[in-house]
Amino acid sequence: MSFSIHDFELTDKVVLITGGASGLGKYYTQAVSAVGADVCVVSATENGWDETRSIVEGNGRRVVFIRQDVTEDGAAKRVVDKAIDEFGRIDALINNAGIQLRHDLADFPDEDWRKVIDVNLNALYYLSHEVAKVMMKQRSGKIVNIGSMQSYRAGKRIFPYAASKHGVVGLTKAYADALAPYNVQVNGLAPGYINTPMTEALQNDPVRSVEIHDHIPAGHWGEPSELMGAMVFLCSAASNYVTGVMLPVDGGYLLR
Repeated sequence: MSFSIHDFELTDKVVLITGGASGLGKYYTQAVSAVGADVCVVSATENGWDETRSIVEGNGRRVVFIRQDVTEDGAAKRVVDKAIDEFGRIDALINNAGIQLRHDLADFPDEDWRKVIDVNLNALYYLSHEVAKVMMKQRSGKIVNIGSMQSYRAGKRIFPYAASKHGVVGLTKAYADALAPYNVQVNGLAPGYINTPMTEALQNDPVRSVEIHDHIPAGHWGEPSELMGAMVFLCSAASNYVTGVMLPVDGGYLLR
């Protein structure tokens, strides 16, 4: 097969994304719709739906929203059944939904451990499991799991987050191995320190912000748009021989 720039297109593909109407998820939704994909967005609330609809429809594509707490029993099957009813297929799954809760070690509540693990790891596993059944029948598909710098590093006040993001790497590799015979590629994207409202407090911290900035060889925090090309690559035919990889998009942060 010869290479073509069209390998990066997602024309008429269907992308299912959790948390795809807010935060970095909104940028992933924008990215895949910009190269031709229809999108099924799963959110626990309706926050950001109007703006996201405008973005996707502005790109000439269709968007369907599913309001669903992904940690509820049976949520994965309900989401997949709805996506199949609406579109008939699922070509890519982006497991983006995630939360972070922080406390000192001695004060870390058990319920906060469970909340983070349920969203960041358990929900990812169950939804991947349901989507994998569809992709195995199709004999094609992409699963992209969102990691973190904490997929590689410690997080001394975010214990369940660090554990969950390390776990995402393991699940990515295990699913990649199991699904490779079905022409399904499973990879991850690990954002570095990105300029978003969620990181505003960290950027304004006079000590920590300098430490982070000085640790990034690129010399600046990333912009959300700088993640979009990597996401398109991982969802497209351009990455057909790439599987089981967690791709850091971090300006070189992990080099130091």
